[in-house]
Amino acid sequence: MARIRPRSSWRPAAILAAWVICAATVASQSAPAPVYPNAPAGFDTRRPGVQSGRVERVEFDSKVTGNKRPAMVYTPPGYSTARKYPVLYLLHGIGGNENHWTQFGKTDSILDNLIAENKAVPMIIVMPNGRASNEPSTMFAGGPRGGNAGAAPGAPPQAGQGQPPAAPPAGAPPQGGGQAGAAGTGGRGRLGGAGMGVEFTAYAAFEKELIGDLIPFIETRYSVQGDREHRALAGLSMGGGQSLNFGLANLNTFAWVGGFSSAPNTAQPAQLVADAAAARKQLKLLWVACGDKDSLFNISEGVHKYLDEQNVPHAWQIDLGGVHDFVVWKNNLYHFSTRLFR
Repeated sequence: MARIRPRSSWRPAAILAAWVICAATVASQSAPAPVYPNAPAGFDTRRPGVQSGRVERVEFDSKVTGNKRPAMVYTPPGYSTARKYPVLYLLHGIGGNENHWTQFGKTDSILDNLIAENKAVPMIIVMPNGRASNEPSTMFAGGPRGGNAGAAPGAPPQAGQGQPPAAPPAGAPPQGGGQAGAAGTGGRGRLGGAGMGVEFTAYAAFEKELIGDLIPFIETRYSVQGDREHRALAGLSMGGGQSLNFGLANLNTFAWVGGFSSAPNTAQPAQLVADAAAARKQLKLLWVACGDKDSLFNISEGVHKYLDEQNVPHAWQIDLGGVHDFVVWKNNLYHFSTRLFR
């Protein structure tokens, strides 16, 4: 048996060394580490010789809004009705639209490159407008993005510019219908209060439109594998919250779910995963990600911690140095896509 010297005989140098080792161990355990490193340089620029997929605009009938609604659809290189494809539904953030994932997120270039390298399964990607409402948008009151000029497209208002309140329940009537900006701001660009109530309600209403209108339309128009194991849902910011809310509430519809920098519309973790056993059984992949410099980091971290407590397998991706922008969101799309449908 090893002999332990009395504490009084320990030398200061030995004590110091022990503290250093202990501190290093704690630091190594607590320091955040990404599941995946940054995507390789040029991943979002289509390389010469890489075959291009097709992006087209479509419109579908919405029973939620009572009119035609838009979506952009990416079909992979060599798309053919002779085979059936899995589908990723990819959602934008608040103030965004159906064009943002191709315009700023370079979705088609990223997937073209991945498919050419056999790093991603050929898939269809549907990028709808996730704001299901005929109410005027409150995002542009008094200036670009409601006074949040210079922010990444899809980013929520920053501190001091009207933080969003708790999301109203799905199906709640619009709050302050048609009002521009927050109450008390004179419509000069701060988004909060009644204005944010309109937005949260509009984005929450998209769940019914997605499942009842858009998915059936896509599966009628395109050659797809129409089952849950070949259907994924992911998004950024407000769209990340939508994806976690809708995907985890509809496990019979989606087996693959991803939230990138999810916004305050995200339900409380215990509500997201009300049945941990079902989530463990039915999910093929649950991806939770955020930049560690993002002011909304605590939302994704809270989801991750709850999933850990409930032993629900998931990928917890921390983008080191990442903020609330498309640098983070493109990186996550790159890595998330390589995991899908395998």
